[in-house]
Amino acid sequence: MMYPLVRDLADTTAPVRVPVAVTCRVLGFSKQGYYAWVANPVSDRDWGEAHLINAAYDVHHDDPAFGYRLISDELAEQGFVLSERRVWRLCSQQGLWSVFAKRKSKRPRPGPPVHDDLCAVTDEHGRIRHEFTADGPNELWLTDITEHKTAEGKLYLCAIKDVYSNRIVGYSIDSRMKARLAVDALTMAVTHRGNPRGVIVHSDRGSQFRARKYVRALRQHKLHGSMGRVGACGDNAAMESFFALLQKNVLDRQKWTTREELRRAMITWIERTYHRRRRQRGLGKLTPIEFETIMRTDVALAA
Repeated sequence: MMYPLVRDLADTTAPVRVPVAVTCRVLGFSKQGYYAWVANPVSDRDWGEAHLINAAYDVHHDDPAFGYRLISDELAEQGFVLSERRVWRLCSQQGLWSVFAKRKSKRPRPGPPVHDDLCAVTDEHGRIRHEFTADGPNELWLTDITEHKTAEGKLYLCAIKDVYSNRIVGYSIDSRMKARLAVDALTMAVTHRGNPRGVIVHSDRGSQFRARKYVRALRQHKLHGSMGRVGACGDNAAMESFFALLQKNVLDRQKWTTREELRRAMITWIERTYHRRRRQRGLGKLTPIEFETIMRTDVALAA
């Protein structure tokens, strides 16, 4: 890739001409290699594939769960004209595999955390446990992703819950589980809650929550990311309880034909039933909307 620079510097029309021998000696390669490249320069196809490989690396770095098919879709959205077979060949050459591919066990190994665990506390016996409590709204949010089947294929839901009132402050639904799913849910939560600052957003170590896009979104909104331990199912039990309710009240009620049908049913249950009709004992037998309204009124009267 440095050979074109040698050629440009040695050009007789350049303002300052640098001999080929000098440039090669400074850059650390031989004149023979340069002249071999001059005799047989890189073809247009090789240049094109180099650009494709760079773009594929960027896509895979953002979403390590992506295999060659999803990488192909992303490249097509960026304007590249190519076939899945070509992307498969390039990904094979470069070793760009999904983190879920060729796994030895049924469960993928979680990746390294990109945030500290801000919800962990150590008791008097030295054991680590989690405290998912908040004294007010927008102090601690929990987030996770769940998947559900339809006749058209799977549908994925990323939800964000405010621990203070158990309200789902943001959610995103899509047919593909990629980083954009988590970013959209986070954007909705920030918008609906009036752009709060300093909120702790706790998640597991899923690739969507470790992706650069998601980490960048946390930083842009001045939120604090937090990640649980590996293999600790109780670390996000509060979100799992919400997904269990969704499974019981919506998903298991019937077989879903289309993704759009299931999407509408999930939104209706969250916004109408869970938020406004389902009373929770942990909230004094109030709904999340009632609890936030009453507590907001009490704080205003106290002030």
